[in-house]
Amino acid sequence: MKNIKSQFPFLMNNPDVVYFDSAATSLKPDKVIDAVRYFYTNLSSNIHRGEYASSLKTEGFYEGVREKVGSFFNVSDKDVVFTKNASESLNMIATGFLRNILEKDDVILLNEAEHASNILPWYKIAEEKQAHVVFMPLVDGRVDLEILESHLKKGVKLMSIAHVSNVVGVIQDIEAISKLTHQYDTYLSVDGAQAVGHFEIDLAQLNPDFYSFSAHKMFGPSGVGVLISKHEIYEKMTPLHYGGGSNTRFDVLGNVTLKEIPYRFESGTPNLEGVLGFGAALDFIEDIGISNIEANENNLKQYLLDGIMKMDHLEVYNPYTDVGLVSFNVKGIHSQDVAFYLNHHNISVRSGNHCAKLMHGVLHTEDAVRLSLSVYNTREDIDRFLDVIRDITLEKTVDLYI
Repeated sequence: MKNIKSQFPFLMNNPDVVYFDSAATSLKPDKVIDAVRYFYTNLSSNIHRGEYASSLKTEGFYEGVREKVGSFFNVSDKDVVFTKNASESLNMIATGFLRNILEKDDVILLNEAEHASNILPWYKIAEEKQAHVVFMPLVDGRVDLEILESHLKKGVKLMSIAHVSNVVGVIQDIEAISKLTHQYDTYLSVDGAQAVGHFEIDLAQLNPDFYSFSAHKMFGPSGVGVLISKHEIYEKMTPLHYGGGSNTRFDVLGNVTLKEIPYRFESGTPNLEGVLGFGAALDFIEDIGISNIEANENNLKQYLLDGIMKMDHLEVYNPYTDVGLVSFNVKGIHSQDVAFYLNHHNISVRSGNHCAKLMHGVLHTEDAVRLSLSVYNTREDIDRFLDVIRDITLEKTVDLYI
């Protein structure tokens, strides 16, 4: 991955910083920033409602990105709905789809590794419909298919699961899970926020009923998310928002005719500059090659693990991680103090419970330090981290507050 760092202005403007928080949000390459700038300097027009040149050109770019997303994930572009983020996509599934079919005492199946955004919407809809949220145990962060089947046999309306955990970095076997859930007539929702941009995702092969993710975790701008489902399922969904752009007509009697799918789910003016920037992010990934990104990340992950597993003062919670994401604590030092100390050495990491409070209970800790890798990281970055964390002491962290 030579010269990759030079494509990221943040790293060029902050050459002393090592950025290890890509699981929270990725840095943005020149190509993405240029696309956003191009929109404001050359287009700056709305879509689906203008007959002038810049509006029509913007609309062409916008719909072109929808086609890119479809191609990238091997689905029809008509199955791609643009949202604000993965959290909104998940809420659309809960309130726009599941609310319409959920009945009293039905079961929604989750697990304790999930992010709050993949728990709280299900809590809310279960409370409203007098249904039940059931948590399935995992084995080292992974779904055990026999345990899953034991739950499915009892009857499950919908299962929702992260493709990759944001705490332990496990990649779930979505294809196998999908086959099993569909065998028992259970809908499958997948939170892909931590998976996209790290390895190839062929949704035609994996075959979930819903797939949600955010652009900002795969080099795109903030404020753009995606929901991917299937036409026959979208037909059963009601929009989360109503307004301009989502209907073809309405009258004083309250009659409303919605636009065709996917436009009925994209009410109001969308994040045009964000979508165009997201298209550039997909181009960036395609230019490098997703397989090259995966191989490089796996190489760095192993190099990182080889280094930290030798340190007795660290407690590593996921030595079995499948991606470049490692959660750990320094024994006797709070995670926030560790992160503050690393920041003193210009190393950016995440500390806390990572919006996954239940998973930290499983790990028998209230919080952890999370280090996450991306395409712009190097072995030299990891060496800097290892040198600093090797010498950390409680006294050194306390001294920073004095």
